Amino acid sequence: MYINFWYAADWSHNLAATPRKVRMLGHDIVLFRDSKGQAHALSDTCIHRGASLAAGKVKGDCVACPYHGWQYNGDGHVRKIPSLGPGSEKQVPQRGRIDAYPVEERYGLIHVFLGDLPAAERPPILEVPEYGQTGWRHTIVDYSWESNYERNIENGLDPAHNEFVHPTHGYSGEKDDYKVGEPTIETTPWGFGFMLNFQAPPIRNPVMRWARNYDGDLEAGSGHVGPSNMWTKIHLTPTRWIHQYIFETPIDEYHTKIFLICMRNVLLPKWVDKIVNKRNFAIAEQDRAVIERLKPMKTPNSRARELLMPADKVIFLYRDSLDEWTRRGWQIDTEALRQAAARGDTMYALPSPGRRETRAWVLEAVPLLPASPVETGNAPLRAVQATG
Repeated sequence: MYINFWYAADWSHNLAATPRKVRMLGHDIVLFRDSKGQAHALSDTCIHRGASLAAGKVKGDCVACPYHGWQYNGDGHVRKIPSLGPGSEKQVPQRGRIDAYPVEERYGLIHVFLGDLPAAERPPILEVPEYGQTGWRHTIVDYSWESNYERNIENGLDPAHNEFVHPTHGYSGEKDDYKVGEPTIETTPWGFGFMLNFQAPPIRNPVMRWARNYDGDLEAGSGHVGPSNMWTKIHLTPTRWIHQYIFETPIDEYHTKIFLICMRNVLLPKWVDKIVNKRNFAIAEQDRAVIERLKPMKTPNSRARELLMPADKVIFLYRDSLDEWTRRGWQIDTEALRQAAARGDTMYALPSPGRRETRAWVLEAVPLLPASPVETGNAPLRAVQATG
C-alpha cells in the first residue's frame, strides 16, 4: 500500500450530518461536513485517550470526540478541551492537532489525499472526462472484495483473462485460432494502459444486444492511474462506447473497496441503468470468484515466481510503477504495522501535508519502507519497457 495518492473514501451522498468512519490503507479515517457543507477527512484517533472520533458528533465546524468532548476542526486542530473550562481554545498545547487530509468531491465521490506531498507535487485524481457531458449517461455501483488491490488491478490490465473468465466477452478458448494480439501501449504521467482488438460474440442480453448484435472485432483496453485506480474502455462499435472508471481503495492488504462509475453513450434511457448495473455486477462477480482464490493473495515479491507471457506486458509495466513508488519511499511497511497491531500498544497515523510544517505530533507517522538513494524528485513515471 502506498501513501501520496488520492483514494476514494465514499460516495458524497453518504456523508450527511453525522461523522462517518472509513478504513483506508489499514487506518481509520473520519469524514464529516462542517456548517457550510464542506467535507473534511481526519485521522480517526483522538490524541487525548485514543477514542474514535467517528463515534462522536458534529458541532458547528468541528467533530467532537465522544469520550471527553474534545473538538477538532477541519484542519485537524483542537479547538476545545472541555475539562479546561471556558476559553480552552487558548490553552491548547502545541501538539494539539491530528492529521487532516486534502479532500475533493468529484464525480459524486469523496476523494482523500493520503500523504504529505504539497499540492503542486500530488498525482492527479483519475479523470472521468465524459461525466456530465451531453450524450453520455452514467451509473454507479460499489462492492467490497476479500482481495489485495494489486491483484485486482492486474486482473483489469490482463487482456487474456476475458476469453475464459467472462463468457459474454469471448469464446472460452474454443476457437482454434485464438491468440491475444499485440496491444497498443498507452503511457500517461502516472500509469500505463493498452488498447487491443478482441474477437467477441454478440451481446446476449436482449436490451444490450441492440448496442452490438454481431460477431467480430471489438476494441477494448484498460489502464491504471497510480497504484489502485484504473479505466476500462469498451468500444462495442466504432461509435457505441462504454467507458468505466474504477476507484479501488485498499481497506488493508487483503480487503478492497471498489467504486465503479460506468459511462455510456448508447442506450441512454434511464430504465436501462438497472440492466447496466446488473451486467456490471455480474461481470465483477466473475472476476471476484477467481481473484479471491489466487495464491498467494498478494502479488509475488519476485517475478521469477510466476511464468508471465507477452500478454502480461502491461502487468510488467504496472509492477515497474509500483517499484518506482517504493523507491520514492511511499510504500507502507506493512510488516511493521502487523507487529504494532500484535503488541497492541502503538497507534500510527497516515502522514498529512501538515507534517511538513511541524514535527510536533502526538501520533507517529506510519512506518514506510526506506527510499532508494538513487531516486530523486517527484517527477511522473518514466517510460519503461516490459521484458520477459
